[in-house]
Amino acid sequence: MKQRGRHRRRRRGQALRATLAGTALALTAAATLISTSQATSSGSPGALTRLSSSSQTARFGLQEKLVAPGTLDTLTRRMGGNVGVAAVLDSADHSMRTEDGCAGSERAALPVEPAATRAYCWDGADATATQWLPRSVTTSGDAYADGTWGDRRVILAGWTHETPQAADDHRTGGPTRDEGLARVAFIDATDPHSLRYRHALLVVPEDGGKDFEAVRSGLGGMVWYQDKLIVTARNGTALLAFDLRRILETDVNSAAIGKVGGGYSADGYRYVLPAIGSYDLTGGTCTTGDDRSVPCFGSLSLDRTSAPDSLVATESATPGSSDRARVWRYPYSTATDRTGLLAAGFRGRVAADEVYVTKASEVSGVLSHTPSGSGETDWYVAQSPASDGKHGTLWRQTDNGADVATCTADQSHACWGLRTASLSYWQETGELWTLTGTAADDGASGRTLYAVPLSAVDSSLD
Repeated sequence: MKQRGRHRRRRRGQALRATLAGTALALTAAATLISTSQATSSGSPGALTRLSSSSQTARFGLQEKLVAPGTLDTLTRRMGGNVGVAAVLDSADHSMRTEDGCAGSERAALPVEPAATRAYCWDGADATATQWLPRSVTTSGDAYADGTWGDRRVILAGWTHETPQAADDHRTGGPTRDEGLARVAFIDATDPHSLRYRHALLVVPEDGGKDFEAVRSGLGGMVWYQDKLIVTARNGTALLAFDLRRILETDVNSAAIGKVGGGYSADGYRYVLPAIGSYDLTGGTCTTGDDRSVPCFGSLSLDRTSAPDSLVATESATPGSSDRARVWRYPYSTATDRTGLLAAGFRGRVAADEVYVTKASEVSGVLSHTPSGSGETDWYVAQSPASDGKHGTLWRQTDNGADVATCTADQSHACWGLRTASLSYWQETGELWTLTGTAADDGASGRTLYAVPLSAVDSSLD
C-alpha cells in the first residue's frame, strides 16, 4: 500500500513543506525579540544526567504479551472483518474549527512564543465536556516517513473520561457509565483547512475473541508507528498495542460494551480498536514522585533520528510537585514480521536503550531528536503547571545544559501552550504537534490542537 503513488505523495509533501516554511518564516520574523535562557538561568533543569548502571536501568524493563492470533481472528470474523482507517475517516461526524473560528479563551491557550502556524479547536460537545479530556497526540508522520497512511494525512488524539459522567457531557446513560473509558479521535488532516474526525473506542478481546471489554485507563501518551499504535495504559503501569489493520465496526447501538443480543455494542461508538498485546513493567509496582523506583508511564513520542527508530517516554508527573523526572527510550523491532512492535529479546523481554534524569518537574511531554549532521541529541521537555493557570515552558536539554525561550512581554519562561499534552514531531513537514486544555479544572475553555515548526522552536532558543 505504501509503494503506490509514493513519488506523487513526495511531490505533494515538498509543496506542503514549502508552504509551511513560508508561514513559519513570517511568524518567526515577528518573534525576533525572543531572548534565550541558558542553563544558569533561574529555574533551569540544567543538563540531563544519564543513568548507566544495570541496577538503575533494570527498573525500566518490559515484558511483551501478545494476544493469540486466533483470538484476534475470531473477533475480526465475528464482527464482519476489518474496516480500515479510511472507513473511519470517511464516516467522520465532527468538524474541527480553524484558529479563526476558535473562541478567545481557546486562542489564549496557544503558545506565546514561538507562535503556532496551525491551530484547531474541537467541535460541539468535545470542546466543552469537562469529563472527556484530550491527553495525547500522534500522526501519520510518525507512522511513515512520507507522512501518509494510504493517500491520507491523519492525526490521532487520545481522549480519556477522567471522572463520573455529568450532565454537561451531553451523553445519556448512568452516572458512571463512561468513567475511565479511552477513545481515539481519527482526524482526517489531508486538507489542512478542513479537518474532520470520528472517535473509536479502545477495547480488549475476551473469551477467545467471542467478546470484548472496554479499556479503562488514561491515555497520557501514544505513538503510531508503521501499522501499530502503542498507548500508555493501566494508570501508567503498562503499554497497550493496537493494530490499525484491525479496526472493527459494531452493529448494535446501545449503552452496553461487548457482545449483546443481535451483535456487538460499544457504548454508542460505531468503531472499536481491539488491543493486540501489552508491555508490562517487570520491576514491580510503579511509583510516582520517586526517581529511584519503577517509573509510571506519562507521555510517549517517536524518535526517527535514532538507530533504530525508538519509542521515547517520560514518567508520570505528580501535579503541583517539584519532583524531577526520568526520560528514556525503547528501540523498535526491525524484523519484517514484527512491524510497529518494540524490539523484544529472550522470552519477550524489552530493555530500555537510554535513561536520563531531568530536573524539570511537572513534565507533560518529551521528544528526542538528533539534528542532521549533529552528534548530540536534543531532548525537548514540556513543563505544564497543573494549578497556577500559567502557560507551560518548553526546554531543550542535552547532557551539557538547557535552553528556553523567554517571553518578550513579561520576561518569563511561560511561553509554551496552556496545560499541554504529549509531543509529536511530523518529520516530513518539520512540525511539532501538541494539545492544550488537558486538565479537568480548565472548564474545557482552552482546548486546542496546534503545530509549531521545530525550526521556529530552535530559533527561539538559539
